[in-house]
Amino acid sequence: MAINDLQHLPLVRQMPLCYYSVLTSNLLVKMDLFSSATSAKAQAPLAERMRPRRLDEMVGQQHLLGAEGILRRLIEQDQFSSAIFWGPPGTGKTTLARVIAQTTSSHFVAFSAVLQGVKDIREVVAKAQQERSYYGRRTLLFIDEIHRFNKAQQDALLPWVENGDIIMIGATTENPSFEVNSALLSRSRVFVLEPLNINDIQKLIKRALSAEDGLGLLRLTIEERAVEFLADQAHGDARVALNALEIAAATAEDKSIRHADVVAAMQKAPLLYDKGAEEHYNVISAFIKSMRGSDPDAAIYWLARMIEAGEDPLFIARRIVIFAAEDVGNADPRALQLAVAAQQAVHFIGMPEGRIPLAQAVTYLATAPKSNAAYIAVAEAQQEVRQSGALPVPLHLRNAPTGLMKELGYGKDYQYAHNHKDSVVTHEHLPEAIFGSKYYRPHDSGYEKTICERLAWWAEQRKSKD
Repeated sequence: MAINDLQHLPLVRQMPLCYYSVLTSNLLVKMDLFSSATSAKAQAPLAERMRPRRLDEMVGQQHLLGAEGILRRLIEQDQFSSAIFWGPPGTGKTTLARVIAQTTSSHFVAFSAVLQGVKDIREVVAKAQQERSYYGRRTLLFIDEIHRFNKAQQDALLPWVENGDIIMIGATTENPSFEVNSALLSRSRVFVLEPLNINDIQKLIKRALSAEDGLGLLRLTIEERAVEFLADQAHGDARVALNALEIAAATAEDKSIRHADVVAAMQKAPLLYDKGAEEHYNVISAFIKSMRGSDPDAAIYWLARMIEAGEDPLFIARRIVIFAAEDVGNADPRALQLAVAAQQAVHFIGMPEGRIPLAQAVTYLATAPKSNAAYIAVAEAQQEVRQSGALPVPLHLRNAPTGLMKELGYGKDYQYAHNHKDSVVTHEHLPEAIFGSKYYRPHDSGYEKTICERLAWWAEQRKSKD
């Protein structure tokens, strides 16, 4: 019905002119707001338009949302309480929070830990208390990137989470064990969201192509291998897949999305690698353990992962130098030389050519004989120092720059190794309290096998001189 048709209604005809003006004005405002909201939704990114609104529309996370999933049962039984959603980007953390609010008839408030602080939390809580008192409705406060909150900000949430004024859902891509205060963590349940599998992503792509609020009105077709490529290159991130699909749809000719269209739209799948976050440590850990396990192929793969993700090459080089001393050690003394040379080469020539000396060092270290004997030796010696304290240096090893000190026995009985056959001396070099202690125990591999034999021979020579 048009606004002009209102005047023909019997009830409206009896209204004073001023009332009629107010009525039509209000209707125009409401229609304008509805039109604006509809237009804004239509202009929103495809990933936003395709957010599920009901639990049954959720894709993936079957371990939580399947028929026997613990999270589904908590939601359906209206027993859901404060929680932390931990998972990589594009796995549905925000969407799931919205669906929970919808399913449990809770007031949903989205909150950014990057842009907002404690003052904003207090305002949200005040409104939540009113909602609870006047309407008996709970407020679900969704905090995106909760790991960005400092300790004080997280502590500010505690009383309101504990007394039930708000139901908090914190979303994070970081390990909450490290990033969320233990007090807040103990009052929340952690749910781990997994990357979507290829079948899940394909399902979302096809849903977006058929849904009217997605791309359905465009009547597009898509090659099956294009769907497979998108699903594979998204690496479990639904947002990446849908964003690329939207670009491909906008550039497709003859209403047909071809494989070449999605390749061009995708350009390059973003690698899950945050240089300041947990995945950074996961990848470097896999890199080190692959070299330690003498697997050059895996070591080169993790090296490539770091390079492609934009890791600082000098950081990689430093880890290689440490590995050479810690894990190869004297089993192959050339390893440290090569590692330091690789570090200097990267510093000198830069990237991308610097990847070549890095690859040379990595493959050499991965295939070298391994020994952590030097690493263990210094660790045990440090432990000895901590336990025993500063034990006195034996008199025969002390410096004796003056005659008085020589009279006191400083340097007396010291045996100058070069004056003895085969440089074998018989006196001890350790403090008296720990005579005979062994810290360096070389392995029977690589060059350290030679060192083992030499140490054994020296021990025999000392016995024969005693």
